[in-house]
Amino acid sequence: MSATLIDGKARAARLRETVARAAEKLKHDEGFEPGLAVVLVGEDPASQVYVASKVRLTKECGMRSIEHILPTDTNQADLVALVEKLNADPGVDGILVQMPLPKHIDSDAVVLAIDPAKDVDGLHPVNAGRIVLGKPGLVPCTPQGCVILAKEAFADKTGGDLSGFDALVLGRSILVGKPVALLLQNENCTVTMAHSRTRDLEAACRRADIVIAAVGRPRMVKGDWLKPGACVIDVGINRVPAPEKGEGKTRLVGDVDFETAVEVAGAITPVPGGVGPMTIACLLANTIRAACKRRGLAIPELG
Repeated sequence: MSATLIDGKARAARLRETVARAAEKLKHDEGFEPGLAVVLVGEDPASQVYVASKVRLTKECGMRSIEHILPTDTNQADLVALVEKLNADPGVDGILVQMPLPKHIDSDAVVLAIDPAKDVDGLHPVNAGRIVLGKPGLVPCTPQGCVILAKEAFADKTGGDLSGFDALVLGRSILVGKPVALLLQNENCTVTMAHSRTRDLEAACRRADIVIAAVGRPRMVKGDWLKPGACVIDVGINRVPAPEKGEGKTRLVGDVDFETAVEVAGAITPVPGGVGPMTIACLLANTIRAACKRRGLAIPELG
């Protein structure tokens, strides 16, 4: 194995430590605990696991966790009414509505109902617009985590400065692809966005110093697609059959063929254990930022 593994678990733990220190300082100096409200609609097993993890880590960082678990048949009007109630609650600094929502609910309408100042998922059009303008705001958590991990990969060479690097973003979703491309541009990268209709995708990958794979296709990016020494951030979480573990068993793989990519890349995130832990850590950091900005307090450095 030639590539350095980018340890998302360790990097996320360091970020959570700074969040916990900031939360303790706010409690000591300002007399309040930042509050994160999480809303879950329905009984999707993966969502239940994510929410439980977010609740646990929120409390571990010394912040208030407010949970609202709603039945699957909750109607859109009731969900929006809850969001508006949380908007008005001065003890709530961040609001996260767990996606995906049941099919009868318009997710866009729910996101639009969230106060942009409490939109710690960074999905509201106001916050998306601030990324486009290069202005400070609440940045989507997974893209934010991707950039932090890319900086981590170049910490020894450039001190984490990504200026001048060629970056390729594979996938153009509004959740990851588009915002991470904008964030990389704001870091002075030269960014190419690639997708299913990109001509000669392999050649585009081979030019890139940084590859962000967020296309949702298991093991799509092969090792021979990569520029030797490239930094590879694998956002994909795909469940594939694992007959070696027993009949009907599965395992998680990314959008990158790890076994071949690790022989070519300079640094690479594993799946699991790469981007995933950073997403929750960035959510907690956003809650601190939202809490401070709402009260006119200086926003601490959260590294």
